[in-house]
Amino acid sequence: MAMYAMLRRASSSMLPQLARRATSSSSSRTFKNVLSVLHREATITVVPSLRFANAFATKTGADNSLVQVLQSEIQCALEDDHQHQVDIPNDFPFEIEDKPGERTIQLKRQFGDETIKVHVDIPNVAPEDEDDENDEKNESESSIPLVVSVFKGNGVSLEFGLTAFPDEISIDSLSIKQSEESEDQLSYEGPEFIDLDENLQKAFHKYLEIRGIKPSTTNFLQEYMFAKDQKEYLMWLKNLKNFIEK
Repeated sequence: MAMYAMLRRASSSMLPQLARRATSSSSSRTFKNVLSVLHREATITVVPSLRFANAFATKTGADNSLVQVLQSEIQCALEDDHQHQVDIPNDFPFEIEDKPGERTIQLKRQFGDETIKVHVDIPNVAPEDEDDENDEKNESESSIPLVVSVFKGNGVSLEFGLTAFPDEISIDSLSIKQSEESEDQLSYEGPEFIDLDENLQKAFHKYLEIRGIKPSTTNFLQEYMFAKDQKEYLMWLKNLKNFIEK
């Protein structure tokens, strides 16, 4: 507002002089020429304020330092990414849907009249346990959580909650899901899986095995998800660096 007032005062003081100069000149300058001169004067006055505004857009030293640290971390992540390349086995029974930027992948296959879908999450690495007697540390054990859904034509599905360890699969939960079931409904989901009869537990493990959910499958998925975790971390670092640099 102050700048605008200054321009108005400058224009008011200059207008009579320029108008008189225009009428008395033998070159027959028009009033339009006078306005053009005023426009040039106003433009010259505004330029310093634009330079002043641009000074605030300059990156700080802390920003530049952060970019350098991010670049260093990106280089380390690139080296790790090259070491975690995983090839999908030819006999892997599922199609893999892996969307960049998401922490989970989805597997899908047909088994007879059934559609089997599996959601696989990023691996969990258990903290090392300390033995109080001999103060020795055991090797940490990784695991991946999975949700296996077996669909049939009627829209009803059988859903398993699993935790896959190296060479071992643990069934944590088992439930029937209705296609029109509301999230607000509290359906009875049966007892804890570990409380089922041992023979029934073994039968469900076999049920999953013949549908492709077996240690050879989950061991590969552990490697695949470790590699995905590394790729997502690398992309996350690059996105951070690009944001800071803008």
